Amino acid sequence: MNGAIEALSGLLFVQTKPVEVELPSTLPGNTPDNNILATALSLQTEHPDKRVILVSKDINLRIKATVLGIKAEDYSNDKVLEDVNLLYNGFDKLPDSFWELHTKELESWQEEGHTFYRVSGPDTEAWYPSQCLYMPGDEGFQAIVREKQADNVIIELAEDYSNPKHAVWGITARNQEQNFALNMLLDPELDFVSLLGSAGTGKTLLTLAAGLVQTLDLNLYREIIMTRVTVPVGEDIGFLPGTEEEKMTPWMGALMDNLEVLTQTEGGEWGRAATEDLLRSRIRIHSLNFMRGRTFLNKYIILDEAQNLTPKQMKTLITRAGPGTKIVCLGNVAQIDTPYLTETTSGLTYAVDRFKDWPHSGHITLQRGERSRLADFASDNL
Repeated sequence: MNGAIEALSGLLFVQTKPVEVELPSTLPGNTPDNNILATALSLQTEHPDKRVILVSKDINLRIKATVLGIKAEDYSNDKVLEDVNLLYNGFDKLPDSFWELHTKELESWQEEGHTFYRVSGPDTEAWYPSQCLYMPGDEGFQAIVREKQADNVIIELAEDYSNPKHAVWGITARNQEQNFALNMLLDPELDFVSLLGSAGTGKTLLTLAAGLVQTLDLNLYREIIMTRVTVPVGEDIGFLPGTEEEKMTPWMGALMDNLEVLTQTEGGEWGRAATEDLLRSRIRIHSLNFMRGRTFLNKYIILDEAQNLTPKQMKTLITRAGPGTKIVCLGNVAQIDTPYLTETTSGLTYAVDRFKDWPHSGHITLQRGERSRLADFASDNL
């Protein structure tokens, strides 16, 4: 026990006196970064028998330190995973011999129009709740894990939303992952759903369509709330006039673009305008800056560009959910704009990893872009 205490203890020193080491002329000025580098060099000079390591999230500072001969390391304690490729993708491909190996103890039944299977075997131990299972082929078997028990797993046959008869607010699934996404978005038992995917995979469109059906047709939620982190890609446009919703409108281009697709109704300009007014009356835009202390009841919350959130910001948002609220997180961990945030430290990565064992959450990584051939080529080659 004493050894454990000693291993966790240490000494904290605060630099209170000016250092006598001068930096090269290539690093002029009395900037905070230069003061940190000078302190590290001074420690190396005063304690040649000790190993001095500079730990920083700032890659520019680490590069400067390496050039000056100071060992520099990234702060790794906030990493969710060692490699983003290890992140849970939400689906699993079943081997061709799956049914042959599991037929002996297979049990199937139908309940309220849904088909269920009770499966046991070695392959089922590694499955997560709400994980999507598929078997390629002409018939295209698709199922979702519904319940994990001690010695077996209950899976449910997925609904086919690629059929126009089962369209969701006029939207049909164009590929397998989109079909799984719609199954989870329309499942009232899943309180938290996360969708990952590159640009054009349909994250926002599918989420909005499912939200409109459940808000306007099924009355499961009172309204849709959209929010996102306001991190600019280029130059900051400065202060914006107006109310909270008016200030957030320039950041919600994705919402407006997808509403145009979802309001392609009959009745000409008047019919389209009436539909847009109806939809916008049930959709609210809020800023993350004013989320702390709030509680959302019976709301369908869409968090766009969630990869730009830190783990603490993600926790702050998710803990705002009250009874009857569903949260959907959308993002692409390959497009992070927040400084000092990486694929392995993003709040979206953090949420996907921590929620994968919870029965009331679902996750799927969308693989194929459906925007246009131009967007697909740019995504693959630029």
